Amino acid sequence: MIPTLFGILLINFLIVQSAPGGPVEQMIFQLEGHEGGGALSRIVGSSTEVGGSSTGQDYRGSQGLSEEVIAKIEALYGFDKPPVERFFDMVINYVQFDFGDSFFRNESVIGLIKEKMPVSISLGLWSTLIIYLISIPLGIRKAVSHGSKFDVWTSAAIAIGYAVPGFLFAIILIVMFAGGSYFDWFPLRGLFSDNYSELSALEKVADYFWHLALPLLAYTIGGFATLTMLTKNSFLDEINKQYVQTARAKGLSQRRVLYGHVFRNAMLIVISGFPAAFISIFFTGSLLIEVIFSLDGLGLLGFEAIQNRDFPVIFGTLYIFTLIGMLVKLLSDLVYVAVDPRISFDSQGAK
Repeated sequence: MIPTLFGILLINFLIVQSAPGGPVEQMIFQLEGHEGGGALSRIVGSSTEVGGSSTGQDYRGSQGLSEEVIAKIEALYGFDKPPVERFFDMVINYVQFDFGDSFFRNESVIGLIKEKMPVSISLGLWSTLIIYLISIPLGIRKAVSHGSKFDVWTSAAIAIGYAVPGFLFAIILIVMFAGGSYFDWFPLRGLFSDNYSELSALEKVADYFWHLALPLLAYTIGGFATLTMLTKNSFLDEINKQYVQTARAKGLSQRRVLYGHVFRNAMLIVISGFPAAFISIFFTGSLLIEVIFSLDGLGLLGFEAIQNRDFPVIFGTLYIFTLIGMLVKLLSDLVYVAVDPRISFDSQGAK
């Protein structure tokens, strides 16, 4: 996990560093074009002590600024140091979960992540739980009743759900149920009501899920189709194997055969896909849903950081995403062993 995390940070550092329009160029653009003298006075009027000299790099749009101002801007964002030194300083700080301060928000990165994390956790955790609670039983039922009317009709519904993007379904939900053209049953923005602090404990829980209802529904519609079909196909593949026919010939009940023998083997492929599905639902799929429902979470934070070349926020959120992803992968390996004790990672390493 440690070399993987290091490698991911290194690759993304190199990519982001080579991308045009970094924070230094963004500040130069503001000085030259949009904020003019006000922004320039803040830079020039700051302390004349600069942490280092200008790197000598040519920035687009910097022709009208002196080398002293360019050097101060580089020192402001830490670009007065060589890239190698910046990278290893970043790694040392990240081991201690010190992500520094945002370039453009005047807040610590860890504070921003803590502020936005409840939204992403709420969306990702509940949607993942709901998707798995629906998909696995539905996939098993479809496999057992393969070719029946139930299988055909549910497959049609799944195909529709898979074809409709989550963000489009979110817009439909808003139009239908959040004060659009029809009903005004659900709130349009935020996770809590304005009077949340005044509510009782039970009312707070109800208010929380009332605000989450539509975003979770939009997430679930687009997420359960793939997992349902994966579960069905995995069970169908196991049901047709020789050991299942042998178990039936011994007089075991359908339930005993299904959950005592088939389930353990069929679930391995579902478990193996859990980390990717979890991260996809938890983070990468959240941006448009967060924007549509005005939920200020990590997805929106990361997107805005990329737009502004806010490197501390970009790498801080990337570090958290990667760390959670690897921990989930480790958890899936442990679940592998719990589901099928015949799997032994120790024996694999010994060969």
